Amino acid sequence: MSTLAEPRGPGVAARGSMTPIPHRVVDVVHETRETVTLTLEPVSDGIVAPVAGQFTMLWAWGAGEVPISVSALAADGRLVHTIRDVAGVTKTLCASRQGDVLGVRGPYGCGWGIDAARGHDLVIVAGGIGLAPLRPVVHAVLAERSEFGRVSLVVGARTEQELLFRAELDEWWHRHEVDVRTIVDRSSPGWSGSVGVVTGELVGLEIDPASTRAMVCGPEVMMRVVAQHLTDRGVAASAIEVSVERNMQCAVKTCGHCQVGPFFACTDGPVLPWDVVASLLTVREL
Repeated sequence: MSTLAEPRGPGVAARGSMTPIPHRVVDVVHETRETVTLTLEPVSDGIVAPVAGQFTMLWAWGAGEVPISVSALAADGRLVHTIRDVAGVTKTLCASRQGDVLGVRGPYGCGWGIDAARGHDLVIVAGGIGLAPLRPVVHAVLAERSEFGRVSLVVGARTEQELLFRAELDEWWHRHEVDVRTIVDRSSPGWSGSVGVVTGELVGLEIDPASTRAMVCGPEVMMRVVAQHLTDRGVAASAIEVSVERNMQCAVKTCGHCQVGPFFACTDGPVLPWDVVASLLTVREL
């Protein structure tokens, strides 16, 4: 695969905020048939360390760039991104091999309110690839488990084969520090878990509305249904955060492609409180 040329020589223009920074692929993990996790390290200079919930713009030579959420946080300057192949740029990124060089801009956007969740019960709900940007939240909670109350993680996928991070899900479940629940749309031979939609698992959760905060990421229809379920049970809309995904192209509120009403997903989001975006996400094609 062609790689991003490394800058060299006095004639190279100074990097600007829109210039991709070269990062080399050092690890490739095939999570599912169409999902890959890439670990990148800077070729020379890195970017500012992202926080859970932020995203970067990943650039592939000859293909373009796309916004990809950070799926793990590393202290050594490495970046971890989990990418689903939906054709175009993501297909090129998913075909990356160790040694390939990609471009990175960022990090961008607002992250999850982990600090605000300290001292509260936490409900984390992920649908499909939505587990990727929520994975750093689980890591942060487990690293300081005593700082949080009851923690529940509900993960939904179309099939068992499309569940992300299966080994980690099993590890989290066996640690008994997080109530891990998985559910799939369609069962397959050998699947003994729940079948249906994620709200089917939410019904059985013990929730104290006054002390609960929630973080939700997945298809918009799923986030609407989950938020409605939680607010119906008394959880304040302001205590529910969702990650709004849109067609981000510039990441700096210039192109307008990711505008949601008065907000821009790339700068005001992607993480926004439900009381702010609830009415907007009910508008078709907004």
